[in-house]
Amino acid sequence: MPLSAEHAASYYAATARDTTRYPYLDGEVDADVCVVGGGLTGVNTALELAERGLSVVLLEGRRVGWGASGRNGGQLIRGIGHDVNGFARYVGEDGVRYLKQAGIDSVTLVAERIARHGIACDLRWGFCELANTPAQFAAFAAEQQELAALGYQPHTYRVPAERLREVVGSDRYAGGMVDMGSGHLHPLDLVQGEARAAQSLGVQIFEQSPVMRIDHGSTVTVHTAHGKVRAASLVLGCNAHLEGLEPRLSGKVLPAGSYVVVTEPLEETVAMSLIPQDMALCDQKVGLDYYRLTADRRLLFGGACHYSGRDPRDIAAYMRPKVHRVFPQLGEVRIDYQWGGLIGITANRFPQVGRLRDHPNVYYAQGYSGHGLNVTHWTARLLAQSIALGQSKGLDVFSAVPHLTFPGGRALRSPLLALGMLWYRLREALG
Repeated sequence: MPLSAEHAASYYAATARDTTRYPYLDGEVDADVCVVGGGLTGVNTALELAERGLSVVLLEGRRVGWGASGRNGGQLIRGIGHDVNGFARYVGEDGVRYLKQAGIDSVTLVAERIARHGIACDLRWGFCELANTPAQFAAFAAEQQELAALGYQPHTYRVPAERLREVVGSDRYAGGMVDMGSGHLHPLDLVQGEARAAQSLGVQIFEQSPVMRIDHGSTVTVHTAHGKVRAASLVLGCNAHLEGLEPRLSGKVLPAGSYVVVTEPLEETVAMSLIPQDMALCDQKVGLDYYRLTADRRLLFGGACHYSGRDPRDIAAYMRPKVHRVFPQLGEVRIDYQWGGLIGITANRFPQVGRLRDHPNVYYAQGYSGHGLNVTHWTARLLAQSIALGQSKGLDVFSAVPHLTFPGGRALRSPLLALGMLWYRLREALG
């Protein structure tokens, strides 16, 4: 079995509590719904459907949680995309309010799922959004007012620059806003725990079963190398790895590289001097930094999203200067884990959720643009509602937002977006 079919050599894979392997599909099977993709979208859609009494087959081309779902930064943060106010012309003011509320309720949904199924995934509460400029810090006041208007209950408070070392041991920022309703966790443990829960409800899960072809019709037939699934409905939850399986969808998502490093275990005094309250943190740069402590007191530091399609030859060497800019006091700390992988970026930084116009029994959700840990759970619920009940008002709101197909096909969409992001970074540097 090639290495590419296994989980990345990440901290998460090394510390995962569950090593369950599911069989590959060998033969023919019928189900109400076939779900393609064993990440958070696919697993949670399958779980939601099974809870509603439908029979489900889930096909994963590699391992459950192999993609971004099992190798991300582990930050469970409220919100959907970067700014939903701009979508009012498509969804109306009520739709905008729904999206803002969904960004909050989706975090609650993850927490409830963890509690209901007893999933051990190192969940910790507390998140600080960091301001790179005084103007960004001033804008936190409006964000707090908006949360209050939505009835947001968890404690939020602003921390000025002179008090910021109560939250993070760095002088790099102009202030922060703490949100005790967001936090961090071990994402691979989460998705694997949810897969176990889905299987316990009757979902048939097959790994190492990449889909080769789809025959559309009132019954969808999904072909793998050694078998096929016949189902009344199909869900595509492949995100950045959809590739040529459905070009009308893959052309709307840019697979971009994102990278993470994890240090050696730190002495407790050192770890607490970096992040005294064990929160998740991220800044507001275009190419943002995000970081947190792991359960065994390592610094996990990620970011550096690459749009060029070329990964760094040495991820640790590439990321170390970024770590040092935030925490110069760490010196030449040992990097024990380094990995990268693709995330799905959309042109408007808003997830794409809906069904194919010419094949209405084919549903999809993709393009979380770095906000997938909570939003996947919400979109999975909307897909399951639509399939099981025939309608979902939430799905209607999401699907009303139009999405650009990246120009130039696979060959040009990465370089074009890389140029666009360079312009944003230059504007950020000059601003």
